[in-house]
Amino acid sequence: MKTKLLIVAAALPLAACISFGAKPPPSLLTLEATAAPAVGADQNSAKARSITIQVPSTPTAIAGARVPVQATPTTIAYVKDAQWAEPPARLFARLLSDTVSARGLVVLSTVQSIGDPSSTLAGELRRFGLDATSREAIVTYDAALTRAGKDTVEKHRFEARVPVATIDATSAGPALSQAANQVAGEVATWVAAN
Repeated sequence: MKTKLLIVAAALPLAACISFGAKPPPSLLTLEATAAPAVGADQNSAKARSITIQVPSTPTAIAGARVPVQATPTTIAYVKDAQWAEPPARLFARLLSDTVSARGLVVLSTVQSIGDPSSTLAGELRRFGLDATSREAIVTYDAALTRAGKDTVEKHRFEARVPVATIDATSAGPALSQAANQVAGEVATWVAAN
């Protein structure tokens, strides 16, 4: 019994030193849509065009939770204490869905689109971070649209740049949210055309 107590007592100070991951930042970043469907608004794919929006692919540098900073043309760092609540590609896809839906299109999930001849929007989120040289938040999205009933793919690159005073966690979230909303608005206009 004494031996067991000694082992437990010896392990207690060690337990305070063990860490199973980096210390989380005080808060997590997310995106806020400036255009979204009204609460309680009904949408029906029989009365309006529908679209399925896929989560975009991303390069590894922006696939995780950290906010990248292009320090030089060939080096990337990350903003200290800045971390997304979930991967940026998912945040951007949700913001894009809200923006497109606010423009009158019915946004369907992949499962819902099986029985509905909807358009499909896919793409790659190529940049979603800060540039230290230009002091800008940059969002670049390469969209690929297949319209309902068509076999061809339309491609278009969208980009927004928003100035940031400092490269830090406080400035990163709002600037990237503003840039993402600008890109989403331009994509929604493009998708709604024709």
